[in-house]
Amino acid sequence: MDMLHTVIFLLLASSSHVYARPHAHASTKVKPARPPVIATQTVSVQASTETVKTEVSTTTIRALVLAGRQVRGIHLTCWGAGSAKSRRELIKKISGSVINTVVIAVKETDGKVYLPGVEKSVKWNSHENAIADPEAMLKDFKGAGIYTVARIVSFKDAVLPKVRRDLAVKTPSGDLWRSHNGATWVDPYNHEVWDYLLDIAERSAKLGFDEIQFDYLRYPSEGNTSLCRYSKPNNRHTATANLKDFLDYARKRLAPYKVNISADVFGLTTTVKDDMGIGQDINTLASGADYVYPMMYPSHYYPGEYGLKVPNREPYKVINRGLKDARAKLGTDYARLRPYLQDFSLFGVHYGPSEVRAQLMAAHLNLLESWVLWNPANKYTWTALTPQAYRAFVEPEYK
Repeated sequence: MDMLHTVIFLLLASSSHVYARPHAHASTKVKPARPPVIATQTVSVQASTETVKTEVSTTTIRALVLAGRQVRGIHLTCWGAGSAKSRRELIKKISGSVINTVVIAVKETDGKVYLPGVEKSVKWNSHENAIADPEAMLKDFKGAGIYTVARIVSFKDAVLPKVRRDLAVKTPSGDLWRSHNGATWVDPYNHEVWDYLLDIAERSAKLGFDEIQFDYLRYPSEGNTSLCRYSKPNNRHTATANLKDFLDYARKRLAPYKVNISADVFGLTTTVKDDMGIGQDINTLASGADYVYPMMYPSHYYPGEYGLKVPNREPYKVINRGLKDARAKLGTDYARLRPYLQDFSLFGVHYGPSEVRAQLMAAHLNLLESWVLWNPANKYTWTALTPQAYRAFVEPEYK
């Protein structure tokens, strides 16, 4: 680490106002550099109410990270990726940046399936023609050397529970269970639901996506979940085991296509000692997926988390602490992490170049080189993503 990098790191670590200003969610593999020689260290963190201590070889972790693909990505909506005009504009911006990956929504929480060619989505009226020509879309991205990920929202669904009530999470009276905002869910234990999701995943793989990413791979929350009724007994053990079984099933279905499989998880799964009541045990999911994407948006952490009064104003500290906890929990599986990071403003806190860079630095200084930025409108802070800015603030040896 050169002197400039060290100085910036110390400034960020010691002074939150440096990186937060309060105001009114390439396909060509980079040749790994020689892993730096870093001493083995014991990491001690407070995970929920218990202290976890584990010895982690940073040399081993770093070597594993550098041996794999380095993903520097942005999430795209189906409309942004599916529109030829928007796609051309995005690829032009990507070409002048460090971005080498796009994560494209092919099924969302509204239950809509945006790719053509999935028979059940037509039968169940869940198809929406947002990506009318997926072959052309993938040709454009791959032609620009961009790694492509198909994001599939799994068990939260606004369409299927109303069409096939037998596949839904229900109440004891047999009505559809709903969260506080009225959202419905399909039953994560039901294998007909699994097959529907894997039909979408298989279609994506056949089209040529490099990776299939399952989001909302969890059980309902944000409501009276004691009223949730499933097709099988549900408790912490069965919930976590069932999600792992789903990933194993997905791997078998998708094996002929040689695609990577990944799972999105809550950001706090890097720290807490349980499954957060939603089945998401990060150790279990990391053992079943090629990659795990914790959604570590600082705006989504409650006041007081990690001892921070307003985590949204402390992007470096949130990511730094969450990844340190993850390393203590995961051992060598830590190299599978690709955190989602925040590039949007929420709750009166503005996110711009400084806030984005703070998160990228936290990831790099915690040995990770892969991450994905999220902005719901596809409006990214490109000035923070130029090769020059990346070398100056994040990775001096970036080429």
